[in-house]
Amino acid sequence: MNEEMNQQCSGPMGRREFLKIGGLGLGALSGGLDPNLTRLLAGETQHASPNKDFSVILLWANGGPSHIDTFDMKPLAPTEYRGDFSPIKTNVPGMEISELLPNLAKMADKFSIVRSLHHNRNEHSGGTCRLLSGYTPTAANPGDAEYPEIGSVVASHLENQVRDIPLFIANTKFYGGGPAYLGPAYSPFMFSGDPNSSKFSVNNLSVNQSAADALKKRNQLLSQFDTFRRELDKSGSMAALDKFNNRALSMLTSDRTSKAFDLSSEPDELRDEYGRTTWGQGLLLARRLVESGVRLVQLQASFRLSKKAGRTSNWDDHSVNADIFQAYRERMPVFDQAVPALINDLHRRGLDQNVLFIFCGEFGRTPKVRHQDKTKRPGRDHWCRAMSIFLAGGGLKMGQTIGATNPKGEHPVDRVMNSNDLLATIYQKFGIDTSQAFHDNTGRPIPILTDGKPIPELL
Repeated sequence: MNEEMNQQCSGPMGRREFLKIGGLGLGALSGGLDPNLTRLLAGETQHASPNKDFSVILLWANGGPSHIDTFDMKPLAPTEYRGDFSPIKTNVPGMEISELLPNLAKMADKFSIVRSLHHNRNEHSGGTCRLLSGYTPTAANPGDAEYPEIGSVVASHLENQVRDIPLFIANTKFYGGGPAYLGPAYSPFMFSGDPNSSKFSVNNLSVNQSAADALKKRNQLLSQFDTFRRELDKSGSMAALDKFNNRALSMLTSDRTSKAFDLSSEPDELRDEYGRTTWGQGLLLARRLVESGVRLVQLQASFRLSKKAGRTSNWDDHSVNADIFQAYRERMPVFDQAVPALINDLHRRGLDQNVLFIFCGEFGRTPKVRHQDKTKRPGRDHWCRAMSIFLAGGGLKMGQTIGATNPKGEHPVDRVMNSNDLLATIYQKFGIDTSQAFHDNTGRPIPILTDGKPIPELL
């Protein structure tokens, strides 16, 4: 396996603790100003040519989905490896996927699978940080990313493109994700609640005049409170801060933002097509968000299992957590309705060339089934040496599998790729130059990626 540069970082920088956009709120002003504030507020896009139409929907299987039980079946492997499920043919010759995904099998020409990525971190948050930032964290399981995740980088680089809608939205903070030294202003704009619920709403997001007036009054107070600092400031950084604060206000009171979250405007037939489930309505919401100008939407693929299947709502299918095969029998039919509906919807709307859907987690699962639980139910453990990435749309080349693992699914044997190659592919589509650097809390320049090349088969 390739070894990545392990750079030291002592933690997030106090660059914008006074701005709390993540969580749907404006923070309070505090502390001194970082000398790099003006540069970061303005964005470092002078060397990039951003694609103003490209966006990403990331459905994140927190805990790590099993590649062998979904998109990299091993029917000829010994019983303790291949598991309970058989592969089925798809409409792409030579491509097979799990029998639990018959709807996807009929539309394989509209997606691609990368089977040969790997990285070097086998812990949940360590693996998340590694996969989404491109850097190996120093801590085994950091609660927050030590290096900026891709959504925060995108929000930073493309922030000048829009004022009235968030660039980065999520329904849950990823364990091991976050903006790191970019600061809280580049955390995702968060929403909570189940989009499947008839009572779904986004806290503090409203087009009613009283809410807008309240935020404007708060903005005026902040402005008055900081007048003396503007008068003393000689660098222009306070002017940049005011500009950012005004942008935050515009976003939180935006008619476009509130309308994007309004699922009730979608016809019942389409909502039924996606499925009246958390995943189904969540993906429909994600489509509305990217169609409205959001550039990266990340959804946690949580799923409440039956008591028969297990006690977890994530994809961490150790034997002590779940019967992995029963868990997949419950999850995958819901997945097999919601994801095909999204793909078809993107194609009908002409969005498939600009919106990329990704399904993955921080790693795969052990090829060999293990029985840690006293009941001897089947489970698989963490496995960063092999994983499958599901991709659809984004103007990439679909209808193919890229790479392969060995007959037991233990490690890649064809087109072996560092997981940074996936990031490099996405950044290239965004028009972001990965050689550009941010400065960490010591002032040291840290490039977006130190390695990784776009996957040519996809481009």
